[in-house]
Amino acid sequence: MKGSHSMAHPAPGQSHDGRFERSWVLLEQRDSIEGLQSDVNDALTGCGYGEAASFAIRLALEEALVNGFRHGNKGNPSKHVTVECKIDPKGVELVVIDEGEGFDPGSVPDPTADENIDIPSGRGIMLMRAYMSSVEYLHPGNRLRIFYSNPNAAS
Repeated sequence: MKGSHSMAHPAPGQSHDGRFERSWVLLEQRDSIEGLQSDVNDALTGCGYGEAASFAIRLALEEALVNGFRHGNKGNPSKHVTVECKIDPKGVELVVIDEGEGFDPGSVPDPTADENIDIPSGRGIMLMRAYMSSVEYLHPGNRLRIFYSNPNAAS
């Protein structure tokens, strides 16, 4: 389906207890990102997350998706990016999986170092780390898990 996104499999979606779980397989870069962000934003609102949390999560998700398409899949239109999303009152977990070979996140230069200021590489990872509670690259490096811990969650 050109210009759209599709579910990888039927998912329960949103429940009455502030929980949401769904998976997507992204077929086209820009349209897929926008459609997915809209779905996730609606789920965040429905689960009681505020504007600041929604902004942080959408920004990190967009960076993860752009990296997956651009660097992981190397812009190959026949490759997909899969996103798994779980939202509950304690936090939001997003897993972004591309079809690339993976990479070592430690090999990405520090974008704040003087010698790297003019190099765009690494800024997306830096933004995700700034806005999310945790950012993990799972072996072999083509699977990214980002987690936002809800600061308003009851302990």
